[in-house]
Amino acid sequence: MHELLDVIAVEVEPNFRLLLTFENGERRRLDMTSWLARKPFGPLQDARLFAAARVQYGTVVWPGEVEVAPEALYERSVAV
Repeated sequence: MHELLDVIAVEVEPNFRLLLTFENGERRRLDMTSWLARKPFGPLQDARLFAAARVQYGTVVWPGEVEVAPEALYERSVAV
Protein backbone atom coordinates (compact mmCIF):
# COMPACT_ATOMS: atom_id res chain seq x y z
CA MET A 1 0.00 0.00 0.00
CA HIS A 2 1.28 3.44 -0.86
CA GLU A 3 0.58 6.69 0.87
CA LEU A 4 -2.33 8.68 -0.50
CA LEU A 5 -0.97 11.11 -3.06
CA ASP A 6 -2.76 14.06 -4.61
CA VAL A 7 -2.68 14.69 -8.33
CA ILE A 8 -1.06 18.08 -9.03
CA ALA A 9 -1.17 18.08 -12.86
CA VAL A 10 -2.97 16.29 -15.68
CA GLU A 11 -2.24 16.26 -19.39
CA VAL A 12 -4.78 14.78 -21.80
CA GLU A 13 -3.18 12.52 -24.40
CA PRO A 14 -4.64 10.88 -27.52
CA ASN A 15 -6.80 7.76 -27.25
CA PHE A 16 -8.32 8.61 -23.86
CA ARG A 17 -5.10 8.57 -21.91
CA LEU A 18 -4.03 10.84 -19.08
CA LEU A 19 -0.52 11.76 -18.06
CA LEU A 20 -0.71 12.38 -14.32
CA THR A 21 1.77 14.10 -12.04
CA PHE A 22 1.46 13.29 -8.35
CA GLU A 23 2.61 15.46 -5.46
CA ASN A 24 5.74 13.33 -4.96
CA GLY A 25 6.83 14.23 -8.51
CA GLU A 26 5.99 10.82 -9.94
CA ARG A 27 4.49 10.81 -13.43
CA ARG A 28 2.12 8.03 -14.42
CA ARG A 29 0.03 7.26 -17.49
CA LEU A 30 -3.55 6.02 -17.29
CA ASP A 31 -5.44 4.50 -20.21
CA MET A 32 -9.13 5.19 -19.54
CA THR A 33 -10.50 3.38 -22.60
CA SER A 34 -11.98 0.51 -20.58
CA TRP A 35 -13.61 2.94 -18.14
CA LEU A 36 -15.71 4.67 -20.81
CA ALA A 37 -18.35 1.93 -21.03
CA ARG A 38 -19.21 2.29 -17.32
CA LYS A 39 -21.16 4.88 -15.39
CA PRO A 40 -20.45 7.72 -14.81
CA PHE A 41 -17.72 7.81 -17.47
CA GLY A 42 -19.86 7.21 -20.59
CA PRO A 43 -20.15 10.89 -21.56
CA LEU A 44 -16.34 11.08 -21.66
CA GLN A 45 -16.41 9.07 -24.90
CA ASP A 46 -16.83 12.52 -26.44
CA ALA A 47 -13.16 13.43 -26.97
CA ARG A 48 -13.90 17.13 -26.45
CA LEU A 49 -15.43 16.44 -23.05
CA PHE A 50 -12.59 14.06 -22.13
CA ALA A 51 -10.13 16.82 -23.04
CA ALA A 52 -11.76 19.07 -20.42
CA ALA A 53 -10.04 17.10 -17.63
CA ARG A 54 -8.56 19.29 -14.91
CA VAL A 55 -7.14 18.94 -11.42
CA GLN A 56 -9.35 19.95 -8.54
CA TYR A 57 -9.14 18.94 -4.88
CA GLY A 58 -6.15 16.69 -5.56
CA THR A 59 -7.79 14.56 -8.22
CA VAL A 60 -8.96 14.68 -11.84
CA VAL A 61 -12.43 16.01 -12.59
CA TRP A 62 -14.54 16.66 -15.68
CA PRO A 63 -17.66 18.74 -16.29
CA GLY A 64 -20.82 17.06 -15.06
CA GLU A 65 -19.30 16.16 -11.70
CA VAL A 66 -17.35 13.20 -13.06
CA GLU A 67 -14.23 12.44 -11.05
CA VAL A 68 -11.91 9.61 -10.07
CA ALA A 69 -10.46 9.04 -6.62
CA PRO A 70 -6.73 9.79 -6.59
CA GLU A 71 -5.88 6.35 -5.21
CA ALA A 72 -7.65 4.71 -8.18
CA LEU A 73 -5.74 6.97 -10.57
CA TYR A 74 -2.48 5.89 -8.96
CA GLU A 75 -3.24 2.18 -8.68
CA ARG A 76 -4.51 1.81 -12.25
CA SER A 77 -1.81 3.85 -13.94
CA VAL A 78 1.70 2.87 -14.95
CA ALA A 79 4.94 4.69 -14.24
CA VAL A 80 6.35 6.76 -17.10
